Parts: sequence; structure tokens; C-alpha cells
Amino acid sequence: MGKLYLVGTPIGNLGDLSPRAAQVLESVDFIAAEDTRVSLKLLNHLGIKKPMVSYFQHNIRQRGQQILDRILAGENCAIITDAGMPCISDPGEDLVALCHENQVPLEVVPGPSAAIAALAASGLPTGRFAFEGFLSVKASSRMEHLESVKNDRRTLIFYEAPHKLRATLEDMARVFGAERRITLARELTKVHEEILRTTLGEACDLYAQREPKGEFVLVVEGAPEPESTLVTKEQAAEMIVQLNGCGVSLSDAAKQVAADTGYKKGELYRMALALQGGEG
Repeated sequence: MGKLYLVGTPIGNLGDLSPRAAQVLESVDFIAAEDTRVSLKLLNHLGIKKPMVSYFQHNIRQRGQQILDRILAGENCAIITDAGMPCISDPGEDLVALCHENQVPLEVVPGPSAAIAALAASGLPTGRFAFEGFLSVKASSRMEHLESVKNDRRTLIFYEAPHKLRATLEDMARVFGAERRITLARELTKVHEEILRTTLGEACDLYAQREPKGEFVLVVEGAPEPESTLVTKEQAAEMIVQLNGCGVSLSDAAKQVAADTGYKKGELYRMALALQGGEG
């Protein structure tokens, strides 16, 4: 049995290909590529001649089985995408799942990722983030997607094509609010790389006048922390006294407030008694 190698490729600058990635591409029996024409440029740059098979969204079922059969027969295969890590917002994830189902060994050769590069350069919180990939071209589906992450407090990462950018920014401003911060990373690692940190409202104004060019990664600030509604123990005890004054027994009032605030019933009960100046 052979092995499947997941090989990261440059997202724009060919100098970003690792020596290990070049070595693996040279050593495998064949390469599964998203677009063989794009990948041929990379192989020519490296001076590598290797059989390639196309593997993209519309042939994953048939071609995936063919690739699997060759690996099971003893051939080693490297899967690459046009740019970045295969399987990330990429049909390669299906081939990886198929290999796992058939106990095919895999090896990861890490490489550039537009999402991580943009996040690192965004100036926004990086401790917790969510990669949301491409939004739908259908307006209703796009809005539904944005609404589903509206209150997510993690930094959000999206990919976007230039012809959809204006509509996406407008929808984001409508759902997230015009003041939400965003970093637009364009043409990363390429000659015309641009990293712009602004707000959604200002981004909408900018690209209403500027024609979007190149591929974008949009890094959007997460939703703000909700205003604190924490009730202190003293306030909770006062709530019990107020309920008791409305005719609710002290015990029942303590039970209700404890359930609402998370404090222990017995402790609140004793504090309420103390406020009333009473005994047990």
C-alpha cells in the first residue's frame, strides 16, 4: 500500500515552497491537482516532471476512487491545491476522508495558508477564531450564514472573490454593524499585497469608489462581549427580601433566586434573614 501526502503550496510567492514539499513532490509516483495547468507552472519552476491527475469539485467521487485504487496498489500520491493547504475550503477533504476509511496512511507537509497569514497580519484577536470559507453567491444564503455567526465572539475569517466583495461587505455591515472592525488582506505574498484594517462601514465606502481587484481574505472582529448582568450575593439576598415582602415564603424566594443567579440557596437564605434582622 502506498501513502497520501498532503502538500501545502505557495499562495502567491513561489519562494514560500518548503524544501520538504519540493522533495515530496519529486519523490511521489503521481500528483492529484485541483487544476493541472496551474500546478504545472509550479512543477516547471521546480524542474519536476511528474504524472498529474485532476481532482476538483465536479469529479471527486469518480476520481477519488481512482486515486484510492492506485494508492492501495502501492503508489504514493501527493495532493495539492492551486494555492495553500489542500483540504481547506477545498475538495481534497473528501479524498482524505476516503483514505481514512480505507486505512491508507497519510502524511502532512505543511505550507502557506491564506487564512492564517491574514489572521496573523490582521491586528485582531488571534486566540480564538473561526474559518468560515466562502460565502454563498445567493444573497439569501449569504445573509443566513452571516446571521448564524452574528453573535460569535471569535474572530471570523472569510474568503472572497473581487466580483462579490461589495455585496459581501454591505451584507456584513447590515448584519454585524457598520462599526465592527475588519481587516481586508488582498493578494497576500504577491507584488500588489495590501493589508487594510478599518471598519465595515468605511470598507463599504472605500470599495464603492474603488474597483476590487485580486483575491481577498476578510478577517472580521468577533461580536462584543455582552454587558455584564452579574448579580452579587448581596443583591440576590435583597431580591429574596423583596419577594418575601410580596407574599412569597422566604424559603421559596431563596429557592427561586438561587436558581436564577446560581448561588447556593442556603447561603442566600441566611443572608436574607440577616437583612431582615430575623432568626432561622
